Amino acid sequence: MKLTLSIFKADVGSIGGDVRPSQRLLKTIGDYVLLNRKDLLKDLYVCHAGDDVAMLMSHTRGVGNPDIHHLAWKTFLAGAQAAQRQGLYRAGQDLEPGAFTGNVLGLGPVVAEMEIDERPGEPFLCFVTDNAAPETFNLPLYLVFADPMANPWLLLSPATRKGFRFAVWNAAATREDGHAGMIQLDAPEGLYELAAMLRENENCVVESVWSRSSGEQTAAVSTEHSRPAGKGGGPVMLARSQMDFPPTGDILAPYHLGFPIGGSSRSSCRLPLMPVKMNSTESFFNGPPIVSCAAFSICEGRLTEPVDAFDNPFWDVVRARSAEKALEGWQNGFFAAPSHPGREPVGPSPLLEPAGAARRILSQSLNPPG
Repeated sequence: MKLTLSIFKADVGSIGGDVRPSQRLLKTIGDYVLLNRKDLLKDLYVCHAGDDVAMLMSHTRGVGNPDIHHLAWKTFLAGAQAAQRQGLYRAGQDLEPGAFTGNVLGLGPVVAEMEIDERPGEPFLCFVTDNAAPETFNLPLYLVFADPMANPWLLLSPATRKGFRFAVWNAAATREDGHAGMIQLDAPEGLYELAAMLRENENCVVESVWSRSSGEQTAAVSTEHSRPAGKGGGPVMLARSQMDFPPTGDILAPYHLGFPIGGSSRSSCRLPLMPVKMNSTESFFNGPPIVSCAAFSICEGRLTEPVDAFDNPFWDVVRARSAEKALEGWQNGFFAAPSHPGREPVGPSPLLEPAGAARRILSQSLNPPG
């Protein structure tokens, strides 16, 4: 069956500063959706990362459906009102004033969606971040879907012989020529062009990944163009696993690196991305940047209970190493190597110029590869 997975995330209020939402707020959000879902949804899951609340919805309405987006928008508004009544910090922080115009893009929340043909035993992963830059998932997606040194599965599975197609949102192209700024690059043929683009962290964000063998989408990421500057707190991602796609453990593996990402300490610093348990708090200099992951299976649109993908003793070691890296970086104060000038985009690198002829800039939204 055709099924759509949609995840929405926003900061609508938190306890004790930017720490975590209250249980009452989370319950309000879940109850509001259940009372107003009508026949829109198949299932719902609500969680948080730091002070950001996320809603995972399954439905059959397709990507960008106005009714689904309106439900998410009204739910966040209801959550903000509940936060205000409870006296939570910055109630409604991520919600832009203004009328709903068909979707939540530009109104504050971040969103990632994909429409799939549900497989028998459909496993997928739901990643939620906080205090993380929009490009957080660039490196993990590159390593999982394009680098056989990082992911030997690319060499072992017949399903990967044709590689994967990356859709990359290029903010620089949008500013310069007014086009949609979406670029398609195929791996492995376009590996160098892809690497040159993803080096431009301030401009380029992977928005989706597609199997060139089956034409099926395997990953969907929220991108910066979907929200006003300074809103959203970090991206979200949906990633399908197993069978024709990389195994779950291979998709999770890159997060052991603790690679530096902007977004923490009010977007002023680059600190190691820390993989944390579901529903973790934030309490170190408005950071560090964190990512949680809930693993699901789904049948006819109904979600299983989530499994915490980073709840394993292995990840305790990774978290300790990430914390050590962060502390080492902070030893030098404002002279620290992690200092980050903020989210103002910079111009494209000269490295991108030779690759320009190899790019296909799209003025329309991405079509699945044939």
